[in-house]
Amino acid sequence: MSLSSRAAPALLIVVFLLLLPAVTTRIYASDEVEAFAWLHSWFFDRDVDFQNEYQYFYDAGLVKTVSFHETFLERTNEAGRRFNFAPIGCAVLWAPFYGAGHVAARLSGAPGDGLGHTYVAAVAYGSAVYGLAALLLSCAIATRLLGRGLAASVAVWFGTPLLFYMYVAPPMLHACSAFAVSLFVWIWLNVRETWSARGVVALGAAAALMAMVREQDVFFAVPAAIDFVRWSASRGTRPSGAALTAALGVGTCVLAYAPQLLAYRALNGHPWPTDYVTRKMTWTAPHALQVVFSPEHGLFMWTPLALLAVLGLVALSLGRVRSTAADIRWIGGMMLLMVGLQVYVNGSVESWTVAGSFGQRRFVALTPLLVTGLAAAGGVVASSSRAVRIAAAALVAACLWWNVALMIQFGLNVMDRQRLTLPENAWTTFVVLPREAPGIVWRYLAHRESFYNLPRR
Repeated sequence: MSLSSRAAPALLIVVFLLLLPAVTTRIYASDEVEAFAWLHSWFFDRDVDFQNEYQYFYDAGLVKTVSFHETFLERTNEAGRRFNFAPIGCAVLWAPFYGAGHVAARLSGAPGDGLGHTYVAAVAYGSAVYGLAALLLSCAIATRLLGRGLAASVAVWFGTPLLFYMYVAPPMLHACSAFAVSLFVWIWLNVRETWSARGVVALGAAAALMAMVREQDVFFAVPAAIDFVRWSASRGTRPSGAALTAALGVGTCVLAYAPQLLAYRALNGHPWPTDYVTRKMTWTAPHALQVVFSPEHGLFMWTPLALLAVLGLVALSLGRVRSTAADIRWIGGMMLLMVGLQVYVNGSVESWTVAGSFGQRRFVALTPLLVTGLAAAGGVVASSSRAVRIAAAALVAACLWWNVALMIQFGLNVMDRQRLTLPENAWTTFVVLPREAPGIVWRYLAHRESFYNLPRR
């Protein structure tokens, strides 16, 4: 292992600690309120009635919109309770930080009501920590397969919406989603060589965690299941033995997922998401192409670095990248399938545009695959001419600045938050902002509240 590989975790942690002041400790969106509400109901109310949590954030003016009041304070689900569309996974992951926030509130004399700023800050920092954990695991995955991962991890950190959901809107579920998927992929790569009983149990539990954080993330488990079938066939494993191993993994997953089923049962009257959610899916994926290529909403327009990473995975699956793994082409193919399944499921959602959000946020879960793909692309470029290497470095730098500049435009409300307008976004990114960026960064760190609720300019 190279010196840079050994130092990678320490370097990522140092950068993370230096950036801690950038974490925004507030809640301002309905998705955040829904996930956070589980914690308060568990710790303080011991119920699944979210009326008081929703009323608190509405009365405080944090989510004071007509649509929020109508959806969460007027309407009820099929069981006659207030809606909560968020699964419990984020709340489970946040629980230790929320508990620490309660201790901090008691010690500092702050309100110990479970809803105040101390608790929100604890959850925000918790999400940032899970984002860091996702990057550490992603770096380890790329290093395991390709011998390098630090540069790709830093690039994905600053060149994708993960940065936004770690620092600007951390109470959203996406940093936790990136962690859960990274953990699953890491365990899969370690388990797949022997598929031991202990490894299969760990993989099943990790799959359940993914689904509890974000239901669509369970699709990441499909290629792992295919990999197990291939391994069993290649080893001549007896069908009964393979079936027992598969049953152990599936059984562990179901058992670990049981708390979510019970939560759905208590909330919705049945052990699955509310019918309102299931009606939003069209399983023929009519928007699969749009969700990645649309000039106004597509993943590759919001995050061009993702296209470079996917091309790196293609190179990996074609055997164009050196690796210590004997079946790297197969692994690359399974990673491409994971990407494809996310395109499929995100293209099946009626709200595929995620208009009003920063970036194609539902693809933040791809973090470990993007890091691996970018590291693979770097391996291809490394064997090219000096001119190609310089051009590739400039292209990656432009992708990173594009992401950061869009964050600035989104935060300042100087762009259409419902869609990209590429000519205007590009002009602002590469002409206007380079002169203004230093002052904006200082304002973000010193007077962050000045960014809140800015009128459209």
